[in-house]
Amino acid sequence: MKRIFTIIVILVTISLVGIITLQLSWLNNMILLRQEQIKEKVNQAVALVGAELSQHKGNLTTHRMPNTGSIFPDEYNLDFLRPQTIGKKFTLEELYEKIANAFKMVGLEKMHFEFELALMNPNTNLMGTTERQSNNYEREYPDTINNYSRGALLMAPSGSATEGMAINETLTVVALNWRSFALQSLRWRFAIAILFTIIIISAFYLTFRTMLRQKKLAKIKNDFINNMTHEFKTPISTISLAVDAMRNEKVMEDREKMSYFSSIIKEENQRMNRQVETILKASQLEKQQTELNLKPVHVHDIVKDVVDNFTLQLEEKKGRAELALNATDDRIEADEVHFSNLVNNLVDNAVKYSKENVPPLIKLSTESNAKNFYLRIEDNGIGMTRETLKRIFERFYRAHTGNIHNVKGFGLGLSYVETMVEAHGGKIRADSTLGKGSVFTIELPLRKS
Repeated sequence: MKRIFTIIVILVTISLVGIITLQLSWLNNMILLRQEQIKEKVNQAVALVGAELSQHKGNLTTHRMPNTGSIFPDEYNLDFLRPQTIGKKFTLEELYEKIANAFKMVGLEKMHFEFELALMNPNTNLMGTTERQSNNYEREYPDTINNYSRGALLMAPSGSATEGMAINETLTVVALNWRSFALQSLRWRFAIAILFTIIIISAFYLTFRTMLRQKKLAKIKNDFINNMTHEFKTPISTISLAVDAMRNEKVMEDREKMSYFSSIIKEENQRMNRQVETILKASQLEKQQTELNLKPVHVHDIVKDVVDNFTLQLEEKKGRAELALNATDDRIEADEVHFSNLVNNLVDNAVKYSKENVPPLIKLSTESNAKNFYLRIEDNGIGMTRETLKRIFERFYRAHTGNIHNVKGFGLGLSYVETMVEAHGGKIRADSTLGKGSVFTIELPLRKS
């Protein structure tokens, strides 16, 4: 069973790692593809605005020469036709609007950009004088890590009136933070991918947790069956021996011996009945079928009665119980039977889990304030480990005591105690140090006046 559990965990873990790895690979490829799409759209936008501006370079603009004292009247001055540059035709705002419209046409209306319009040096065919430039162009253009720049050559269209006459110009557009823009455009896909990854991890966690729980329950079930078998086997064997003895002719003639063996049978029968009742009570508590008969009770009286019942057991182990009932108000609303049982269980555990050859010392103290009553039960027993302390209130759980087999039971006592304390509207806390003892503190609301 343990081997199968290990194999299942390994296979599920490999599957989970594989799925997450594929998911990450898919996301990475999707990011790279989206970035290439953004670059392609920027190129398209720059090409569109470049083509539009180039059309304007094909138009001639008439410029009247100033009057220089010629003998000809003004209306007969010569007009010189020459092409005008894009930088002189359009303002910075107009160029910005044209570029923004081009970005909108390709689906990048939210993309931020900077741009520069410059003349081309006819001798070197390199960028020359800047005509128009946006505010942050010089700062953003050198940042090739975060930004992507694309240029378009503006020249007169072939066959136009200005072909060969107009000075070539270049438009450079810088798309700002284009990688971040690509990631932002994929945010919903990222969110869905992360959501499904969380669902897969949660499913794996719940599966793993359920398997561990089932494994633990199987172990608890086996322990419970072993404990129950042991608890019933002893009285059954005793009854069987008593019945065999009573069949003896000499015993049958002796009324005193018959009475003795009959009492043994009755005592062992009652013992089995008590064990059955314990199991039935646990079943009722699990189904929350127990009804409390609440009425005003004095806790100090119940504590004294419980301690009196353990006098003989403590004397047998040369131990003692110390009472420090300091609460000024000990009246609570409680079911007297169940409350007595829970106190009895705590004291019984203190006696059962005492150290060998060390007289048990059990201290019971009480305190109260305006709202709550506190009962503290402290012992000098074997104590508990941290792992045991976390699980002592679990149903059927019993702490491992090494080679000590003198402590019997089904592991229902402390589960019953916690259930009853909570049913009375209270809280219970356990503290323990291995080898030094344990302390149980119960907090209960005082009876309202």
